[in-house]
Amino acid sequence: MKLLNFTIIKLTVCLVLGILIGYFFSIPLLTTLYFSGALFLLLGIAYFIARKQILKTIWFGALAFLLMIFIGILTVNSHNEKHFSSHFTQYISNKEDAINTITFRIRDVLKSSNYYDKYVIDVLHINETQTVGKSILNIKKDSLQLPLKVDAVFITKTGFENLGYPLNPHQFNYKAYLEKKYIYHQIHLNHSELFPINNNTHTVFGYANAIRVFINSKLKTYHFEPDELAVINALFLGQRQNLSEDVYNDYKNAGALHILAISGLHIGVIFILLGHILKPIERLKYGKTLKTILILTILWSFAIIAGLSASVTRAVIMFSIVAFALNLKRPSNTYNTLAISIFLILLFKPLYLFDVGFQLSYLAVFAIVGIDPKLYKLWQPKNKLINIGWHTITISVAAQVGITPLLLYYFHQFSGLFLLSNLIIVPFLGIILGFGIAFILTTSAHILPQFLADIFGGIISGMNDIMNFISKQDYLIFNDIPFSIWHVFAAYLFILSLIKIFKHWNYKNLKWVLFAIISFQCAIIYNKYSKPSNSFIVFHKSRYSIIGFSTKNTLKVAHDLDSLSFLKTSIIKNYTVGNFINTVEKTNLQSVYMLKNQTLLIVDSLNTYNIKSFKPDYVLLRQSPKINLNRLIDSIHPKHIIADGSNYKSYAEQWKRICKKRKLPFHNTNEKGAFVIEY
Repeated sequence: MKLLNFTIIKLTVCLVLGILIGYFFSIPLLTTLYFSGALFLLLGIAYFIARKQILKTIWFGALAFLLMIFIGILTVNSHNEKHFSSHFTQYISNKEDAINTITFRIRDVLKSSNYYDKYVIDVLHINETQTVGKSILNIKKDSLQLPLKVDAVFITKTGFENLGYPLNPHQFNYKAYLEKKYIYHQIHLNHSELFPINNNTHTVFGYANAIRVFINSKLKTYHFEPDELAVINALFLGQRQNLSEDVYNDYKNAGALHILAISGLHIGVIFILLGHILKPIERLKYGKTLKTILILTILWSFAIIAGLSASVTRAVIMFSIVAFALNLKRPSNTYNTLAISIFLILLFKPLYLFDVGFQLSYLAVFAIVGIDPKLYKLWQPKNKLINIGWHTITISVAAQVGITPLLLYYFHQFSGLFLLSNLIIVPFLGIILGFGIAFILTTSAHILPQFLADIFGGIISGMNDIMNFISKQDYLIFNDIPFSIWHVFAAYLFILSLIKIFKHWNYKNLKWVLFAIISFQCAIIYNKYSKPSNSFIVFHKSRYSIIGFSTKNTLKVAHDLDSLSFLKTSIIKNYTVGNFINTVEKTNLQSVYMLKNQTLLIVDSLNTYNIKSFKPDYVLLRQSPKINLNRLIDSIHPKHIIADGSNYKSYAEQWKRICKKRKLPFHNTNEKGAFVIEY
């Protein structure tokens, strides 16, 4: 049975195609509405004609798929509040110093940075105009102030700031990440600038947060260690903000980060437990229907409390469909179930398509469904314990095969420890989750004895220790692996072709394998010849200078960082991995650089320049030199002025004004990012 024979899968593929078109191409909302309406009308006409025809034509199907593509485009446009006339961006000035009276509601709590507590807010009013839209709120940390509560409403006077884009090549694009969540601005405030106002309106996010706060208040009375409490919150409440960097890295390096993200595994365990616990209800009249309603209510309540992340939503929708199928006594095809869940999620949250967790979650499940049965059939041991261990291995390998190309693309890391961590933890995860849910309920009622809490805390601590031990076997962790989007496509083509040839060994499927291998070779060749050659890069690093020279497969780096700071910075690693550069060499900072037919002069606090020696094309100002920029320009007549991140901001602003007045190009890496000269 071919996968694309399922109609829902074809419709889902068309919806995904429409979302991609709607996201990458700016198509007006009205145009999409007109085309969708016209296609819907034509589809209705085609349906009535097709009913009267003996011989079926392709027109009805073609119109249905085309309509679904336009529905995908429409969902992208209709969910973007920025297109609405009531969006707050329609009522704020583009001037940097514009001040507005802003009323907002706290929507979500984010992970704090070193200096700020971060929140997602709903902008309710600009001055006195009612608005919609989300923004990021950065509140300067104050140990004397309590965290802001979800659903709390405040009023303040401030201006919106644009989100910062990456200042160095191949750096994580936090701006693009937030834009996929329809967030385009941020504000920075102190606690003293917030004025709370009474609010009797509560949202589902507020109720969910109140439940989490209540549960945590009860958990704290049992005196768990911070890392234990953070893992409990991640496992059972879907909140990973308080995970320490060490614990997060331990699970990540051990290839077991999925354990801390509520997903299909967690929801599946809860689904099975509920099925057994609520089984007596089936004896009642309409008992099966009542049982299904209770299971769905509990699953969705749990999903809301866990924050409705992409992985939780996907899993709950999928098991909701399974629950319906069981109630109707109809067999459910796994691929159909997955396709329906994808379809429903993307219909209401189209940009989940770009969510890394969403992509990894579905690819893992598809891989388990497609690969695990074939691996498991290779050996079926009679011993029950050995069989459980073997099936754990086959499921882990199948899931890892499905997600590895994306992991390499997004994180450039592969952990060969995933098999060990899954073999140790996954078989016991059901027990941990089952015991943990009972633990959460009893602690919330404050009826759990302290010794049982100590036992559960010891289990969580033991799991953390195991992950820590496994992660220290770093000879099986491979970092900084270059992997482009073309490698991803070629890798998945190769995986699919292998599945086909193992299913049916024939010449046709062998051709697909060979084609996939050639595709991967083409991706390697393309990336080899698309490398930047002969590039001079002034990277941005606050308070320091970093300069790079890229020549084919080598990057020479000159900097003024101490050795420890240089090891900690990811600027060079991001550049080399992103550009498939294997060799990094350290060199010293010089005063003058000859870049083929161009010259660059560096002026710092200790440097002097000789007006008779040459007239440079570029001047790089570093370490806040106390110079008269007007005199320097008159003396050597540069064509371009560059200021890196090592300069005082006040100096850079002054130089910017001078260059603007003299109509001379000025590049401040603190504002415009790294400066690259191709030569």
